[in-house]
Amino acid sequence: MSEPLYLGIATSTGDGRAGGQARTDDGLLDITLAIPKEMGGPGGATNPEQLFAAGWASCFHSALKAVAAQQKIQVTDSAVVAEVGVAPTPEGGFTLGAALHVELSGVDQVVADGLVEAAHAVCPYSNATRGNIPVTVDATVA
Repeated sequence: MSEPLYLGIATSTGDGRAGGQARTDDGLLDITLAIPKEMGGPGGATNPEQLFAAGWASCFHSALKAVAAQQKIQVTDSAVVAEVGVAPTPEGGFTLGAALHVELSGVDQVVADGLVEAAHAVCPYSNATRGNIPVTVDATVA
């Protein structure tokens, strides 16, 4: 990897996802984590999958806006919903899977599909996960 343009730094302390803390070096993010109820935990606090989903949704949305601007396509309204799931592996570990649902207005379905494909090609999260976890991406035109 070449020299990063930006380096995000976060530290996890305590018991990790089971009631631990996660904090960025600048202090802007400082949260308690909890295992979701669906995984046998107490819930009531965020978890790493939600944080990953929020980061990916935001990054993908920025990539979508950038490729639309680069192609001189005006999108009147847009949103990206990222779903990040945890599943057991046969070896006893866990893996991730993801789905990105893009909602667009002001373009037809063919243009929306092209923008989503282009965004998926440039988004750092998409590039980091490509070939490593199952990912689906779709576009809905409102």
